[in-house]
Amino acid sequence: MKGVMMEQRRVSIFDTTLRDGEQAPGNSMVPRAKLDLALRIEALGVDAVETGFPASSPAEAEATRLISQALTTARFTTFCRAVRQDVTVAVQSGGTARHEVQVLATASDLHLQRKRRITRKEAVGEVIDTVSYAVATGVESVSVGLEDASRGEDELLRSLVEAGVGAGATSVAVGDTSGCLTPGQYGELIAKIREWAPAEVKIATHCHNDFGLAMANTLAGLQAGADGAQVTLGGIGERAGNAAMEELIALLTYKSDELGLRTEVDPKGMYAAYGKLRQVIHLEEPRNKAIFGRYAFGSAAGIHQQGMLRDPATYEFVEPSKFGRERSILIARHSGRSVLRHLLDQFDIDLAEERVDELYRVHITDRPGGDCEDMSVLKERLAEELFATKSA
Repeated sequence: MKGVMMEQRRVSIFDTTLRDGEQAPGNSMVPRAKLDLALRIEALGVDAVETGFPASSPAEAEATRLISQALTTARFTTFCRAVRQDVTVAVQSGGTARHEVQVLATASDLHLQRKRRITRKEAVGEVIDTVSYAVATGVESVSVGLEDASRGEDELLRSLVEAGVGAGATSVAVGDTSGCLTPGQYGELIAKIREWAPAEVKIATHCHNDFGLAMANTLAGLQAGADGAQVTLGGIGERAGNAAMEELIALLTYKSDELGLRTEVDPKGMYAAYGKLRQVIHLEEPRNKAIFGRYAFGSAAGIHQQGMLRDPATYEFVEPSKFGRERSILIARHSGRSVLRHLLDQFDIDLAEERVDELYRVHITDRPGGDCEDMSVLKERLAEELFATKSA
């Protein structure tokens, strides 16, 4: 109901950029680069930073060692298969303090039969064994990651959840690994797992973006009872990627009262951290991505520009300054005369309509090249032309 503030529940933010970023083409996340990114991500105020998969390579183990020693406010998570040796390597790399071991559970018959070639009973057994072993190492917490949970049958999912919790797991991450669910379906899945797990066990979302629904599914999961979300900067990850941290933080920044959900992550530093990530993994800047796109806060349409020049709120709900961005007025062939009049007012120059029309034709409609340019570039060109004409 409008005007009624809901009681807000805090959302835990688990960043998996460092693991999921390994899937990005051209990735060059050497241990020192991972350390730098981890510290940037921690500075945003996230709850946990996943270091990667220590047992997969010496470089991953070294990255875990460096990050575990450097973090001061965030916990760190390591990714492990349901194999004791993976846990051993993770603990040797990162120690036990502030360390959460995430044990991967095979949560669909498709994966059991086609990939793993093991039975449900064997899958449950390896989770019990590995979680118990991880707990015995003395790590701060252990989570069970349900891979392909979105295609798992209830009987299998419930047995994995109950077995993992019974062995000592303190949280469960629910993977829509192939990004195949709709928000309603994912919300129902989270609600079921929330019902099966004891109240003290934390539930986290882990959504992929194959249908472009990772963000919507994450929100549906949180509304259905999940305590936190596993997200990545820029939504990087396997195939179409994961739920994007910046989109979730933006939503919680602006809609916390309506949703009854809040975050303590500072949105202002995310764009700079994302810029560093793009540099490390050689990722081109997207043009139209929410929050992080090159033109996310730019406007080229004349009708929009007329409103924004008078009051940015006319076409801007999300404020760029909150996310370390700046708004831009982009000059293109469909920009209107409002931009010219705005600049002429700044110059304190009054021109006849015929002269304005001529400037509009030369500098906007008939301007060589098809790319947009920032209004500041047009301002410089106009200044050169108008003030040179004046002095002549």
